[in-house]
Amino acid sequence: MQEYPDIEDHGLTGDLQTAVLVTCDGTVDWFCAPRFDSPSIFAALLDRRRGGYFRISPDGINYQSKQLYMPDSPILITRFISPDGVAEIIDFMPVAGDRPTDQHRLVRMINMVRGSMPFRLECRPRFNYGRDRHDLERQREGIIFRSPSMTFTLSPIQQARWLIPEQDFREEDDDLLVFTTLHEGDKGGMVLETAPTQAPRVIPADEVQALFEQTLAYWRRWLERSRYRGRWREMVERSAITLKLLTYAPTGATIAAPTASLPERIGGTRNWDYRYTWIRDAAFSMNALLGLGFTEETDRYMDWIAARICEGDGDSVPLKIMYRVDGSSDLPEEILDHFEGYRGSAPVRIGNGAANQSQLDIQGEALYAMHLAGEHGIRAFHQTWQSTVKLIDWLCHNWDNPDAGIWESRSHPRNYTYSRVMSWVAVDRAIRLATATGRPGDTACWIRQRNAIYDQVMERGYHPGRRSFVQSYGEEFLDASLLNLPTVGFVAAYDPIWLSTLRAIDETLVSDSLVYRYNPTVNPDGLPGDEGTFNMCTFWYAEALARSGRLDEARLTLEKMFTFSSHLGLYAEEIAPTGKQTGNFPQALSHLALINAAITIDNLLQHRSPYYQRRV
Repeated sequence: MQEYPDIEDHGLTGDLQTAVLVTCDGTVDWFCAPRFDSPSIFAALLDRRRGGYFRISPDGINYQSKQLYMPDSPILITRFISPDGVAEIIDFMPVAGDRPTDQHRLVRMINMVRGSMPFRLECRPRFNYGRDRHDLERQREGIIFRSPSMTFTLSPIQQARWLIPEQDFREEDDDLLVFTTLHEGDKGGMVLETAPTQAPRVIPADEVQALFEQTLAYWRRWLERSRYRGRWREMVERSAITLKLLTYAPTGATIAAPTASLPERIGGTRNWDYRYTWIRDAAFSMNALLGLGFTEETDRYMDWIAARICEGDGDSVPLKIMYRVDGSSDLPEEILDHFEGYRGSAPVRIGNGAANQSQLDIQGEALYAMHLAGEHGIRAFHQTWQSTVKLIDWLCHNWDNPDAGIWESRSHPRNYTYSRVMSWVAVDRAIRLATATGRPGDTACWIRQRNAIYDQVMERGYHPGRRSFVQSYGEEFLDASLLNLPTVGFVAAYDPIWLSTLRAIDETLVSDSLVYRYNPTVNPDGLPGDEGTFNMCTFWYAEALARSGRLDEARLTLEKMFTFSSHLGLYAEEIAPTGKQTGNFPQALSHLALINAAITIDNLLQHRSPYYQRRV
């Protein structure tokens, strides 16, 4: 396999229970099954020699490749262009449904558009993060790969040239290689199926075409529910599709990213597993999708978070910061020493050791989402409200404790301003919900605690010398989470103390419109190395500029940020100083923040411009 592709040189497709990443040269180099957080089958993204991959690409010729999505869908098209021919691979996964299943299909259709082209197929699985050996069994109509942890089949599509004639086959250490030349009009491909219920078989072309049409129709029907009609519709809808792809349909939980251990800095050690559901990320995702009109996703998410709230006993911490997609919270962190890491970025981690941190802000995000859902007619059930009361009562006794903060610092706990603000949000939204619905709760106590939090933040979270809110009490450092203060209603967007805070963020965290979370060089977070600008924070910044009256700057910041997207409109976690994307990919936080910024800025632009309002 060739050297590591750039992180952004991948397309994503999935079936709402798992997903694959496909490079611009037609290589599937990341696939975990049966769930997002399951062990990998292909993980060449983290080790090109030991990780495993499934490649279909031109063989032995010079070519250019282009990728695009079938409009209004996650169906991925990879095109190969050479002087002698043009071919394309169409990758998609039929939607798996709302019930957990081990059976997942990846369809790889090949279409020879014109001319001719030699092709090479390589299927080299490395099960269980490359730790399990496997066997290859050739059957009359296809291939079976078996390992102790997983079995999958490769079945040819009826018109495919590979698998016929048999001399085109090669086997290397139980891996499959196929060589063939395709000519104009040839169509075919392969269907990979995990945990198959039958032997591999030659699949009729019309059956595969029906799967394609059903998958395309599903996604187009889903996207038709979006009510966004603003000027950045294509970017917003691609982000919405991406968030949907990162949703585990059986529970409604949204994962942070489909990948693990992609580095925040090439060669660095900030390599984390993001295939889990953070309360914070899922709440933000719900907010973004609800802003587009996707109420069904909101309903499912509220069911999921309600179950997490109801698991708390009222004495210990009511909510974990993250969970597996099935709702379990056992996420021990493990290092895969046998993987070299993306471009040598070790260690490679699976699991996440931050799962047991105390991060007080998550109660705020959960209640913010619950209140927003309530405003759209989605009310919590009685048992959920009872558990919510216990959660708020617990928070009223614990909000004044140091914690790890939104950025999951692995150094000593601090009194983070953002954690206090979101604690204020949690109590404030609980009061509003109880008042609006007439449900019981010790609102007199809640009001006292809400006011106490507010007074403390104003007294200790605002630094008069800096004329700015600061990251934590008693320090002068800033961090980008402060950009959310107007969004959640803690401070007015035109308040002088906020406008001076925004100017301080301009001066300390913004570089040519791109925004750093904080500066670990002067404000250590307990980890070695530095990082790039954080995509979510840049979108937050654009939204904050717009809310604060700096609308032209907001629009320019958003437009600049669009130039850093991948060729498919996807975003990882960060932008490196080179302009390349780094971190896990694609990142839900980046896409949900894009949606919220675009909605806010577009609404304000329409309000300012009667001409634009009439034209729309």
